[in-house]
Amino acid sequence: MEIQHFFSLKNYNTFGIDAKAKEFVSVHSVEELKKVLKENASKEKFILGGGSNMLLTQDIDALVIHVAIKGIRIVEQDEDFVWIKANAGENWHEFVLHTIGHNFGGLENMSLIPGNVGTTPVQNIGAYGAEIKDTFVSCEAVNIATQETKVFTKEECNFGYRESVFKQELKGKYIINSVMFKLTKRHHKINVGYGDIQKELEKQGVTTPTLKDVSNAVIAIRQSKLPDPKELGNSGSFFKNPIISRDHFNKVHSKFPDMKFYEVSENEIKVPAGWLIEQAGFKGIRVGDAGVHKNQALVLVNYGNATGKEIVDLSKEIQKAVLDKFTIAIEAEVNII
Repeated sequence: MEIQHFFSLKNYNTFGIDAKAKEFVSVHSVEELKKVLKENASKEKFILGGGSNMLLTQDIDALVIHVAIKGIRIVEQDEDFVWIKANAGENWHEFVLHTIGHNFGGLENMSLIPGNVGTTPVQNIGAYGAEIKDTFVSCEAVNIATQETKVFTKEECNFGYRESVFKQELKGKYIINSVMFKLTKRHHKINVGYGDIQKELEKQGVTTPTLKDVSNAVIAIRQSKLPDPKELGNSGSFFKNPIISRDHFNKVHSKFPDMKFYEVSENEIKVPAGWLIEQAGFKGIRVGDAGVHKNQALVLVNYGNATGKEIVDLSKEIQKAVLDKFTIAIEAEVNII
């Protein structure tokens, strides 16, 4: 556990931005994490997980603590459910495949989302009709200032759409070291009603889908739309899908009757940001090494040597164009640093 100086973070963020950390250390246990925090109490700190939901626009003038704590274990189980705990440094997709391999249901719709387990509650990640909060039981986190460990219940996390208490009032105060999920062992709720899952299953000739079938369908859909960060720098969905009032939607929909949408509640409508961006003319556009992916307008990419600022500038141009055309504001889902 050695602190390194002026360390390149190029291989530690999925955008592949070559920003430098003033200091860098990787921790592999809760004990190591607490030791680093205690011995470097006076230093400014930056917590790094899988690097999948951030865009670095500058060097990090702080001690970067890379959380690489591994381990998966069953805490409790009965005939119907299993309570399974995964440590923060576990790769999310590999953990999902691990649960499916044991026939544990609940995470299959979130296959192939980039990043590590520890950051999933922060963002309340979700895909294809499922979110972390649906199976989340609790998470354990270390207080950065006191090094004390606290367990946060689902209620205490205050989950919202791509939101949690860790992005709001507790931002920068805790480091999540493990997450516990409650998954089904039988009577699985197979969720194929969102997006193109049913269509993909039909294409694969699947009529009675298993957990693995749903996962495979999601993987196939994501791979057809989303570039592999190892081959083309990106952070998955760059923007949140905006949720607008029904009145607002009705006004916009009357001008753009082909607009895609999903009903969230009686008074709220979710509009796919990718559709808005594509209609605004940005799908596949490239400015230097910054660009919008040719297959999915929701994904901004680094074609090689783009800076974080160049990607941010492109994102702001997209936001302005969408607002001007549709009177709908889209927000970045990615943390811009």
